[in-house]
Amino acid sequence: MGINVSWMAFPLHPETPEEGRTLEELFAGRSYNIPEALAQMKMVAEAEGLPFGNRTKTYNSRLAQELAKWAEEQGHGDAFHQAAFRSYFADGKNIAKTENLLNIVDSVSLDTTEAKRVIEERLYKEAVDADWERARGLGITAVPTFLFGKGRLVGAQPYETLKQFVGQWI
Repeated sequence: MGINVSWMAFPLHPETPEEGRTLEELFAGRSYNIPEALAQMKMVAEAEGLPFGNRTKTYNSRLAQELAKWAEEQGHGDAFHQAAFRSYFADGKNIAKTENLLNIVDSVSLDTTEAKRVIEERLYKEAVDADWERARGLGITAVPTFLFGKGRLVGAQPYETLKQFVGQWI
């Protein structure tokens, strides 16, 4: 049993411009070893059979999150999440760009015309706003965050770590 990637695993930085930011810009002023963190994330991803490339930028995921809500309603949520994960984390694609989002939609056999309307009219903006508000209320500041019982575990984790985490509360 591996890590379920059906959560939207993207940065919660709504201030990120459409063209993205380098990881150095994102973590400026903090003592954060980016190469070490990326190596750790890659190791965890590979252990779980997840794709993970050598990305150097972060992109605004807001529209991807809105499209994910729509894809879930279409019964393609898991497929969309996995394709978006691969596009962002493995291929380093800018998921703030409509063209890239429509390619993801097409790759999971969803209607690109309808998806474009979802993006242009921001049909799922309120739904994602509600999700963000709930996350803030729970104190979630990073993705993924696992909440179980009174515990909290932040970041992608190996199966054994997740098993131990859940085990301490049941």
